[in-house]
Amino acid sequence: QVQLAESGGGLVQAGGSLRLSCAASGRTFSLYAMGWFRQAPGKEREFVAAISKYGSTTNYVDSVKGRFTISRDNAKNTVFLQMTSLKLEDTAVYFCAGDTSVMIGAPKHIYEYDYWGQGTQVTVSS
Repeated sequence: QVQLAESGGGLVQAGGSLRLSCAASGRTFSLYAMGWFRQAPGKEREFVAAISKYGSTTNYVDSVKGRFTISRDNAKNTVFLQMTSLKLEDTAVYFCAGDTSVMIGAPKHIYEYDYWGQGTQVTVSS
């Protein structure tokens, strides 16, 4: 089993920045790609960003390209999401996800991920 724990969420003004972290524990050697998803009130969970096992491939949803950066430190079993130029519409609960089957690539779909964290709230105010 793998446990994922997000941190770094909070309240920030529009235009500000936040850095989310996701620490993995347990059978971390089984993890390949890692991803971030988010869910706003009344909306479905959506893909935000993903990174392949060794960081060579990243994917982003169009709405965050140029503003968010995903990275990982495999030595520390941690994945990061640097968020800049935050907008009101970025307000959501952000979830970290881990995949154990995609050896190459950075998947974008919920069903491709096997482990999920509990989420961290990000609130962007005007």
